[in-house]
Amino acid sequence: MKRGCLSPNLNLSLPPPEQSISKFLTQSGTFKDGDLRVNKDGIQLVSQSEPGAPPPIKPLDDQLSLADLEVVKVIGKGGGGNVQLVKHKLTCQFFALKVIQLNTEESTCRAISQELRINLYSQCPYLVSCYQSFYHNGAVSIILEFMDGGSLSDLLKKVGRIPEDILGAICKRVLRGLSYLHHERRIIHRDLKPSNLLINHRGEVKITDFGVSKILTNSTSLANTVVGTYHYMSPERIRGNSHGNKSDIWSLGLLFLECATGKFPYSPSEPGERWTNVYEVVDAIVESPPPRAPSGQFSPEFCSFVSDCIQKNPEDRKSARELLEHGFVKMYDEASVDLSSYFSNAGSLTPKLPI
Repeated sequence: MKRGCLSPNLNLSLPPPEQSISKFLTQSGTFKDGDLRVNKDGIQLVSQSEPGAPPPIKPLDDQLSLADLEVVKVIGKGGGGNVQLVKHKLTCQFFALKVIQLNTEESTCRAISQELRINLYSQCPYLVSCYQSFYHNGAVSIILEFMDGGSLSDLLKKVGRIPEDILGAICKRVLRGLSYLHHERRIIHRDLKPSNLLINHRGEVKITDFGVSKILTNSTSLANTVVGTYHYMSPERIRGNSHGNKSDIWSLGLLFLECATGKFPYSPSEPGERWTNVYEVVDAIVESPPPRAPSGQFSPEFCSFVSDCIQKNPEDRKSARELLEHGFVKMYDEASVDLSSYFSNAGSLTPKLPI
């Protein structure tokens, strides 16, 4: 392999000659299957050893380069950058590659990339794993775990609305991820929305893009823009006031109310009308009373949960840790809700990819 742009943290160790590359799996997630291990330390190929003994790993001096990744297709586009499905040529492992073009000095881009690598270095099972980030050809590229079910937004488009028991199971997973970000890492997501909650065939739900706002706010080319999607932005952020992790809780309440009802919680006063510009939306968020879940359609627990999230005063909102103890979150036992089957039956999973 050619020496490339990635950090030495992403190591590739070659297996013994008798081992076949066909053994390597192509599913998403964190692995300890066969000879492929993908974790916070990167990608490693390991040789088999006696049962119970840790497998030996041979270090390789060469660094992995972009040349080792084959682009399969574009799977997402947005203001934060494009996302490509890529395949590692040697192992046939699939990843998501997010590419963010930045119009700023190269030294700044490299500093941002390094800071992002530190911020996203995580073992939390409720956050999309970031395996590496680096600067290359005027862009910051991030190698991410590939979630083959797409986003909660994609799922919502297919099913119209999501049943309350399914939402309860999803909510518990999202809150665990938020609790880790807020209380252990002191990170504010700033752009929590259905398209930033990803799902996969295992029934896992994970938060993504929690470090991209760090890139955008540190870029001189984007310093004057507001990071985040206006529709899910808290009133204090829209006003330009100081904000903390409770701004994410507002977004959480809005997105779950949208998933439950099948429509965005804020709508024009006249039936059949549509918002004509973003200013009308933000004005409604700041000036109108906070939306509530219709009590006749949902359980008292769900209505209470939404109310505890969508409070105009951030001090009145529950924290992620407090919400994990909420009756709505506790009323659905994880073992009784099969998210894997629900995601599969909804047709939200990516068709089987060729090796």
